[in-house]
Amino acid sequence: MAFDTDHPASWYAATAHHLSPFPPLAGTVRTDVCVIGGGYTGLSAALHLAEAGLSVALLEASRLGSGASGRNGGQIHSGQRRDQDWLEAHVGLDDAKALWRLAEDAKALLHRLIARHMIDCDVKPGLIVADHKPSYVAHSHAYARKLNEVYGYPHAAPLTREELRELVGSDAYYGGMIDRGGGHLHPLNLALGLAKAAHTAGARLFEQSRALRINEAGDKVKVSTPRGVVEADWVLECGDGLQDGLDKRVDTHVMPIANYIAATEPLGERGREIISNGAAVADSRFVVNYYRLSGDGRLLFGGGESYTRRLRPNPGEFVRPYMLKVFPQLADVRIDYGWGGLLGITMTRMPFVRRLSPRVLTAAGYSGQGVMLAPYFGKILAEAVKGQLGRFDLLAGLPVPPFPGGPLMRWPLLVAGMSYYALRDRL
Repeated sequence: MAFDTDHPASWYAATAHHLSPFPPLAGTVRTDVCVIGGGYTGLSAALHLAEAGLSVALLEASRLGSGASGRNGGQIHSGQRRDQDWLEAHVGLDDAKALWRLAEDAKALLHRLIARHMIDCDVKPGLIVADHKPSYVAHSHAYARKLNEVYGYPHAAPLTREELRELVGSDAYYGGMIDRGGGHLHPLNLALGLAKAAHTAGARLFEQSRALRINEAGDKVKVSTPRGVVEADWVLECGDGLQDGLDKRVDTHVMPIANYIAATEPLGERGREIISNGAAVADSRFVVNYYRLSGDGRLLFGGGESYTRRLRPNPGEFVRPYMLKVFPQLADVRIDYGWGGLLGITMTRMPFVRRLSPRVLTAAGYSGQGVMLAPYFGKILAEAVKGQLGRFDLLAGLPVPPFPGGPLMRWPLLVAGMSYYALRDRL
């Protein structure tokens, strides 16, 4: 698939702590583990494996952090992509609680990695969930209380319409909740910080080295790139939506969709009128609007999706109408940056974590929750290589059915389904 995965002309790229380029793979490399994908999952897996003393070769098709890990909204959510009510209904209360604890462990690991490796990625606290329909508010309030009482999570609190309006300068919402345990960060600097840590730990990182084929023969797995081959005992497929076309076993369950972000000019004092407490915001739409203030006072606003194999040519102008619907008072504000990116989604929006064969594992399909989950899932893949399977097996049991129609028909069926939900958002 002809995706442009180099660092786009985004606000993230303009403010990143860039690393010197890593070389492409050339010739044959023999290693314990071959990791495919240089985003959060792959970089975290490489870091934890190298720290455990295993030899690691990581293959990135473009630049490290150039996919969804370096382009996303930077929001740190709590829990899984589906809420605890959904999980209780599908996996039972005990496993739902285990998955909540796992997500809290993931959040703690994220903060430990940032602190231990001194990753400068502008971490800020707070995440607001804003309801765009009045009928949603009662559930949000009940859900905040449920997290307090059933899951022992004290950081969630309901917000009335008036309380939310004090925090978010928009009349588009009717209430919601605040998660003081959530937050936001600079996602590309997080990825580059993980890359630097993995390299320092001894992992061999190769850029401009797209994995073309995986050949499982005998007791070794061979991964071919345009200029070389990696022979490994294990392969970890961590390319998410951007490895589409490499392995049909993943393609049937994970597919890429495009999402877009615009960055305004610095707002100065007007920024506090948009988000008074500096938290990130995500609304209740199925095609979600998500936004936050940057360290230099810009509004970073994500909105709109597309379901084609190529990104839109003018992402800033594509996002502007979504932003103005929420904040019409910004009609005079200039858009300085606009960019798009591809993220992997699944049918249930739960991550696809599986043993594809005795020596090939994968974790993908975070469906927008990757900032918090993906570094932890990389650690879980590293644990599975070392024979520690408890958390891997819990995730491997999550319901993630294949897309109807397989790799060929999933695109038109997805477009039909997402068009329905987009219409529902507007009603």
